[in-house]
Amino acid sequence: MKWNPLRQFLTMAAAGLMCVGGLPCHADADDRVQPATLGLAGLIQEGLARNPEIQAARKQWEAAGHRIRQAQSLDDPTLSVQLWNLPQNFNVTQAQNSIFGLSQSFPFPGKLDLKGEVASRSAEMAEQALHAKERNVIGRVKQAYYELFLAHKAIEIHHQQLRLVKDMTDIATSKFRAGRGSQAEVLKAQVELSILHQHLPLLEQRRTSAEALINTLLNRDTRSPLGMPQDPPPTGFNTDVEALHRLAVGTRPELKASELAVHRNEQARALAQRQYYPDFTVAFQRFQNFQANDGFGAYLSVNVPFAFWSKPKYDAGVREAAAAVGAAQAEYHTLENLTLYQIQDLLAKVRTTEHVASLYRTTVLPQAEQSVEAARVGYRTGKAGLLDLIEAERSWRDFQLEYYRSLVEREHRLAELEQVVGKDLGRQS
Repeated sequence: MKWNPLRQFLTMAAAGLMCVGGLPCHADADDRVQPATLGLAGLIQEGLARNPEIQAARKQWEAAGHRIRQAQSLDDPTLSVQLWNLPQNFNVTQAQNSIFGLSQSFPFPGKLDLKGEVASRSAEMAEQALHAKERNVIGRVKQAYYELFLAHKAIEIHHQQLRLVKDMTDIATSKFRAGRGSQAEVLKAQVELSILHQHLPLLEQRRTSAEALINTLLNRDTRSPLGMPQDPPPTGFNTDVEALHRLAVGTRPELKASELAVHRNEQARALAQRQYYPDFTVAFQRFQNFQANDGFGAYLSVNVPFAFWSKPKYDAGVREAAAAVGAAQAEYHTLENLTLYQIQDLLAKVRTTEHVASLYRTTVLPQAEQSVEAARVGYRTGKAGLLDLIEAERSWRDFQLEYYRSLVEREHRLAELEQVVGKDLGRQS
């Protein structure tokens, strides 16, 4: 009977911790229904179809395409009416001369074509901006997907640790009842169990945040349920820097847009040089004369852009266009150099995290698991203390989390690398 107070204390403490931890008091964590598998490919396709940022970029591309026809079109014709020598009573029907005219302005040959080319390059740049936004959204979906994967794994490891610490508590209680252990060890095990339960709300919050981010990118309700993400691919990544750089030059949307900006500014410079050539206005007129013979008329007018007081304006326009070409070329080379740096940096990070993950998988985790098992057997047989077992299980938990963090970090850097290259590198789950 002398053990009854302790048994009652342990029973109440364990029951209270289970309820505080957010688990049903009548069921174990293993009894919960496992979520369905969540595929990355489907999320990416849905994101490309539904993401509002992509939809906005697509509409901007469409709008830019409609500007081409506008740039290539003539200005509106002008209809004019002139009434000359009206009588004092302002009777317009008795004007001595009434002139009805229709005129149309024609730019110098080649100007409209150049305007259309400039607008076409702008539309192509808008198209590349759309592709860049698509790559950006794909990268963010992948990163959020693997953040959700890490959150699920952290919760899974948490429940594994709960079971291990519960076993530890049972061992401590059994040893105490048999007179081979102390009450202090039982309380230490209970404290460790309490600490674990305090971590669960934070882990659940991280999972909820990752789900909300994915739903936001997919333009869903942020509370829409999601399944369990798949594990990242374990295979290596062997592509070299030079191959990735060549691929990026041909496929990265930002580089294509920058190159198109150079072409657009070159055509804008050619258009500025065409401003030295005159434009023409052709008019056809009908004369109606009061109490006299009627007739027709026509005239041709030409502006004079090469006059000494107007030529400096066009000179400045040419110099401005030439400077814009130089700026666009410099921006292209800057982006090309930045692309090479980003590829080298991200590829090094990918390989580093891959090496770390491999080290955890092949060496650290098996050793840590053996250490836990040895500490458990040692504590059960009295050859090791409770603190040794607690330290071993903490290290094992931390190593598991670091292993999955290194996998997720590798996938994050790969997603960034794919965005820099402008193409999927074939590692999609």
